[in-house]
Amino acid sequence: MNKRYYGIETAVGIFVFIGLLSIGYLTIKLGKMELVGSDYYMVYAQFDSVSGLKRDSNVEIAGVSIGRVASIELDPEEKVAIVGLKIKKGIKLEDDCIASIKSRGLIGDKFVKITPGGSPTFLNAGDMIVDTESAVDIEDLIGKYVFGNVEEKDGEEEEIQ
Repeated sequence: MNKRYYGIETAVGIFVFIGLLSIGYLTIKLGKMELVGSDYYMVYAQFDSVSGLKRDSNVEIAGVSIGRVASIELDPEEKVAIVGLKIKKGIKLEDDCIASIKSRGLIGDKFVKITPGGSPTFLNAGDMIVDTESAVDIEDLIGKYVFGNVEEKDGEEEEIQ
């Protein structure tokens, strides 16, 4: 064999190797995998209902994204939803903050809104947010109006128990 043939083989081998490295890098980045360390820490919140909330939904403070919903699971003993929130490491949440499930518009995507608290102590990785507000179920509200379970008094609407 001549030297020129080995040069082409080497160039093709290097090209294929760089291609495989690029595919591996994109797989890790686009798949949101973490190999070495993480720029996030996990906190958890307990909700009565997480209707419409999905994994990878935004977690926001004042309209700014500070993390993602990492998991949604059911607590088999208490029959409530436990939501794992992946929060950026630079963001510190007070232990009296409030987690609410909100919707973008009338039928928009659901996200978790964090309302900061005033406590001088902060949540650590793995801690539970105790103050939560579940999602408002539009279907329940419409059903109350349609079937007459809401009564109007003095300009205010009250639910009949």
